[in-house]
Amino acid sequence: MNDYKEAKLRRSDAAMRRPVLPTLLWLAGALACLWLGGLIHFANGLPRAVDDPDGVTDAIVVLTGGAERLDVGLALLVQDRAKRLLISGVDRATTAEALRAQSPATPERFACCVDLGHEAVDTVGNAVETAMWARTGGYRSLRVVTASYHMPRSLLLFRHYMPDVELVANPVFPAHVKLARWWIWPGTAKLLAVEFNKYLVSLLRVQAGPGPAADGGT
Repeated sequence: MNDYKEAKLRRSDAAMRRPVLPTLLWLAGALACLWLGGLIHFANGLPRAVDDPDGVTDAIVVLTGGAERLDVGLALLVQDRAKRLLISGVDRATTAEALRAQSPATPERFACCVDLGHEAVDTVGNAVETAMWARTGGYRSLRVVTASYHMPRSLLLFRHYMPDVELVANPVFPAHVKLARWWIWPGTAKLLAVEFNKYLVSLLRVQAGPGPAADGGT
């Protein structure tokens, strides 16, 4: 019996002395494959066109981050796709007069129908700022204008903070982001990888975090 116990202890000690590096490398490789598969799925699922270019909503929100977004949002306002527009995440140093000078809308239309949001500094801030604005205005449908690669994360967070508001995606397609065969363009591939990581973080936030009211979206 003693021999049996000693043999069992020797086997246990040998198992404990086995290097853990191969196991860790296997786990790291498996996680990397999962992440890469998720990135491919994410990139291939990005919008390549505006699904509902002619629909009318109560209002429009433009998320700052590129001149194309603002141009598209203001053009939609001029085309009467909505009666009011919010530009969310405007730098505090940027004045309404400076934006009005770039606008295709008439000064009167800009003055009556465009609101500037200066509080948001990230996409979560955009969602909170827009939710408060939509609630104040009583808007039940919003056209969301942002870059195509930014749209999944924006809609995820907007739906979290505005579950009762209909959201219409109006993606913008920056010329420097090459969605066709994105993997051969280092700049685009890096941008999409970073955006995918941010999307995963936002997904965890939505799944694990409190509801809109407790999050501050009241």
